[in-house]
Amino acid sequence: MEPTKTMWKMAVKTTWVVALALAAPAALAQEGGAEEWHYAGALTGTPQYPEGFAHFDYVNVDAPKGGELRMPGIGTFDSLNPIPYGGNKATGLALVFETLMTPSQDEINAQYGLLAEAFRYPDDYSEVTYRLRPEAKFSDGMPVTAEDVVFSFDSFKTLNATYANYYRHVTSAEVTGEREVTFHFDEKGNRELPQIVGQLMVLPKHWFEGDTPHDVSASTLEKIVGSGPYKIGEINPGSSITYTLDDDYWGKDLGVNVGRNNFGSIKYLYYSDFDVAFVGFRAHDFDFWIETKAKRWATEYEFPAAKDGSVKREAVPNPLRSTGIMQALVPNNRRAPFNDERVREALIYALDFETINKTQLNDAYSRDNSFWFGTDLASAGLPEGEELDILQSVKDEVPAEIFDEPNTLPVAGTPEKFRDNLRHAFELLKEAGFERRGTQMVDVKTGKPFTFEILLDNPSLQTVVLPYVEDLRKIGIEASIRLVDSSQYQNRVNDFDYDMIWELWAQSLSPGNEQFNYWGSRSVDQPGSQNYAGISDPGIDALIEKVVFADDRDTLVAATKALDRVLLAHNFIIPLYYSTDYRIAYWNTIAHPAEFPEYGLDFPDAWWSTEAE
Repeated sequence: MEPTKTMWKMAVKTTWVVALALAAPAALAQEGGAEEWHYAGALTGTPQYPEGFAHFDYVNVDAPKGGELRMPGIGTFDSLNPIPYGGNKATGLALVFETLMTPSQDEINAQYGLLAEAFRYPDDYSEVTYRLRPEAKFSDGMPVTAEDVVFSFDSFKTLNATYANYYRHVTSAEVTGEREVTFHFDEKGNRELPQIVGQLMVLPKHWFEGDTPHDVSASTLEKIVGSGPYKIGEINPGSSITYTLDDDYWGKDLGVNVGRNNFGSIKYLYYSDFDVAFVGFRAHDFDFWIETKAKRWATEYEFPAAKDGSVKREAVPNPLRSTGIMQALVPNNRRAPFNDERVREALIYALDFETINKTQLNDAYSRDNSFWFGTDLASAGLPEGEELDILQSVKDEVPAEIFDEPNTLPVAGTPEKFRDNLRHAFELLKEAGFERRGTQMVDVKTGKPFTFEILLDNPSLQTVVLPYVEDLRKIGIEASIRLVDSSQYQNRVNDFDYDMIWELWAQSLSPGNEQFNYWGSRSVDQPGSQNYAGISDPGIDALIEKVVFADDRDTLVAATKALDRVLLAHNFIIPLYYSTDYRIAYWNTIAHPAEFPEYGLDFPDAWWSTEAE
């Protein structure tokens, strides 16, 4: 099974945080001084679509408007305010709150103007100015202003740890014209910074600071007005939320929106877990399902609606083409004994992936052997060319073996091979100061048994974790599983209150500043960061800098491979698995264009209700 929460995030508009993980901004393709305005930015060359384009090529411009899309949410929600750190944000808020720019899904990290009609920056990338569209407005009729942009930036950076880290090098935002906002940076030459601020979600200052003020730092279930195609409709706290199409949406005729935003309403129904939700899907309580269990995909679609064609199934690669996936069990390196690299390596040798894949996962997955698994950014073999040059430049700060030994994961699948792996794990633990006493592995100095807790919020993950726990017991390590609800899990993860968790990083093909949030020393103690492993390493910090300041695509690829290689060499995580197929099922009450975009499903934006025809 694949990580259900993240796969749903990859397909469904949820909150702005998704963009930080899946749409890391591209380097600006256009070169020019501060006087040159750009309508779009792309990775290389020029954007695919010309200025003033009519619509994206992959949409159905004749798609009907109306009908209802019903979707599952997992857990609960207690806030409609996307700004503050913490809390459970309602799924689907990105339908309501827009960003300055928006991506195209048939290009790698191309962005086109949405709330902003253009942007400009100087040759040294020390700042960027965005110019808002004069017609942009919120659903209450108030215009979207430069003051709203500054208010949103200041609020996100001040009140949300994730955004504080992501916008670390954005020192300030100021109104510099009637419809212009300038963002200032504390470093020059970072080609990514002008575009990451283009991903800023804009909220209404007047709603928070008007005649009836609202606390921007607090969770709320009051309906905040947005500028997007949908408005917040009916709310059943913790149970369901409905978004309704705004007939007066200001941007409906923009090229980035034509043929999109077709459903008359989008409703999220909340379930306790994904297995319960699948029962709801079979009963047609909702319309769309991402299948994360290979065994269920192979054996549990024999229900009548699937047999008669009312439920359609497709396995497509599109959403994964632009994303490098690392799914792993993640020990918290902030805690002993996980701060010992030999211990971490032993934990890798104790996982018999091949047997788990065969017996539990229908033999449907490949082992994750890179933090950019399945992409051209994945390291392989021995370093050479520019990658080797980059590694040589930080030679004293990275493991010496990376120059002579390729990164490989242990292979088991037979009793003989796995015994050899466990024997090697035992030797590593012995080197780290542990010994076997009776049935327990204990610390020689303290006599304390090696025990730890694996924190999960999805019961279906136990299918994989339980066999691992049993294998650890064979070498005297006692691991227990703690299953908690999604809210408690997120709170504990935000505070790094765990021994080991199951997590996933979904990497863009244009990595940049978000890498500091994943593995940089600056984020290791920052609550809410995605530095789940607790990495603080000068060599990795130096390689992240190489990635962020890469001048061209070739250097970016080489620097990313170098970073990937060193992350793997330190054995920070226990790599699991992923699939190159994205499995979806949906009822015939909804439909999609004839061809998906190259790098996504554009769901739900480009889909429509067949009942609206």
